[in-house]
Amino acid sequence: MADVTVAQFAEVLKVPVDRLLQQLDQAGIKVDGAQDMISEDAKHELLTHLRRSHGRDDVQADAAPRKITLRRKSQSELKLASPQGRARTINVEVRSKRTYVKREVLEDQARLQQEEVDRLRETEEQAKAALEREENERRERERLDRERQEEEERRRSDEEARKRTAEEEARRQAEIAARDAAERERKAAAAKVVKPARAVVDDKATRYGRQELHIVGDVSSRHKKKKSRDGRRRSVGDGDGKHGFEMPTARVVREVAIGEALTVAELAQKMAVKATEVIKVMMTMGVMATINQMVEQDTAVLVVEEMGHKPVLRKENAIESDLQSAQEGEFEPLPRPPVVTVMGHVDHGKTSLLDYIRRTKVAAGEAGGITQHIGAYHVETHKGTVTFLDTPGHAAFTAMRARGAQVTDIVILVVAADDGVMPQTIEAIQHAQAAKVPILVALNKIDKPEADAERVKQELTKYGVIPEEWGGQNMFVNVSARTGQGVEQLLDSVLLQAEVLELKAPAAGHAAGFVIESSLEKGRGAVATMLVLRGTLRLGDAMLVGQEFGRVRALFDEAGRPVESAGPSTPVVVLGLSGSPHAGDELLVVESERKAREVAMHRQAKSRDVKLAKQSANMQDV
Repeated sequence: MADVTVAQFAEVLKVPVDRLLQQLDQAGIKVDGAQDMISEDAKHELLTHLRRSHGRDDVQADAAPRKITLRRKSQSELKLASPQGRARTINVEVRSKRTYVKREVLEDQARLQQEEVDRLRETEEQAKAALEREENERRERERLDRERQEEEERRRSDEEARKRTAEEEARRQAEIAARDAAERERKAAAAKVVKPARAVVDDKATRYGRQELHIVGDVSSRHKKKKSRDGRRRSVGDGDGKHGFEMPTARVVREVAIGEALTVAELAQKMAVKATEVIKVMMTMGVMATINQMVEQDTAVLVVEEMGHKPVLRKENAIESDLQSAQEGEFEPLPRPPVVTVMGHVDHGKTSLLDYIRRTKVAAGEAGGITQHIGAYHVETHKGTVTFLDTPGHAAFTAMRARGAQVTDIVILVVAADDGVMPQTIEAIQHAQAAKVPILVALNKIDKPEADAERVKQELTKYGVIPEEWGGQNMFVNVSARTGQGVEQLLDSVLLQAEVLELKAPAAGHAAGFVIESSLEKGRGAVATMLVLRGTLRLGDAMLVGQEFGRVRALFDEAGRPVESAGPSTPVVVLGLSGSPHAGDELLVVESERKAREVAMHRQAKSRDVKLAKQSANMQDV
């Protein structure tokens, strides 16, 4: 290789020029700068110096590289023919890299990792030992505390036992002393009493001329036995044969508890007289009754007063009062969804409007397209949650509309804009006004050409339903159940009215509500649709509904899906009652099924007694 400059040699070695100048200086090769020429001999001398300095001693072993990386680069050319006929030359450069690590380095890394693992294991063992030590100390403290408490309890019980023994001993001594004193007083009083015999001389002489002497001794002489003719002794007592009972000096006035209905025999037993006496008094009063006939409460009061006793009206609903007090509790009321009842005349579009809100088709499944029962629906809208009650509008379902108005918060009165106010519309207004429920008027079928909203408003003002723009308190919304016009505004009005009412109910505690409708179904038994007003109704709860009782066996929502519980303002279908309750009966959840059965039996007996009493009164009128 020809002589090169120091700078060119540094570029070949890929080291900085300053470092190469320093190494040349250390090797004893004198150069003045980077542009000086360096010969082949100087290169060999520099290589010998570097080899000698690198392997000189083991002291500089740590300065040796711990790993070596080899990089190789090779270049080649590829000739490719182009579509134009000319060949293209492509330069290809292949770079390879390989790293060699000293074995001592790997061993040191493995040793350090093992030391770290050992240190962590030792730390964990120390922590576990500390935890075990703390646990043993805690158990020892608990054992000592428990022994100390047991010792205190034993000492307290021993002290109480000693105190009770001392009190019993003192009481026994006092009783013995009192008994001895009473015995001494009795003996002293007996010693003072003198019992002389009295001689009663009869003025009339006997047959033989002597007078008969009657000796009357003390009381004990009356009970002496004398011998009878047959030789046996018999007791000598008073000859009059009177018993020891005496007629009371004053008349006994009794307090007679009178329920709502009871029989003549029960009334006589309460006054401790014979039933015939009670029947005589009732006959004098103009009431003909037999011994087993039911008597009303007012009649029983007159009979008791006539016989000189004091009547006390018994509170028949005492068990009901206990039930009500058990239901009352301190629970925080929380906001609840409003209960909205849709009312109106038949075929005015109540169910169709509700179908549009629920996005379902219920009206098509009704017989003749006419609603024949109260449908309860829990609707989740993007405006909020609302519970709807769909009542029938036919004239044959007046009682159902009255029940719907009693359990609702807001009434939506649906009036067809092309038909106007009809008889069932007036009836729905009367039900809502009687229940004091705010009325929100929905003028349906507004999309028809013959619709006249102003005429309907004018007709409704005759019955006290006045629009807000006319100075009234009722909101009017023009809607169309077919096209959906005004439905969003109707929902906004309902939720606005609910915010004004501030509807709240406690979600905790026993559930309470009302029966909307009930029926008996084959394979399911008594099925009742209920609306929960407060509390939460859950599976397994013992419930009392009117005169029926039972336990919640299953809960279904309006779509027939099983649910686990139902909160306030939630309609639900309940299975598990002993019988079909009446619509409008109150639902109460009690603590046990035994309590529910007891109250239900009491209500059934009370209803039966009142019915029998009314029947007997009607027969007397005939």
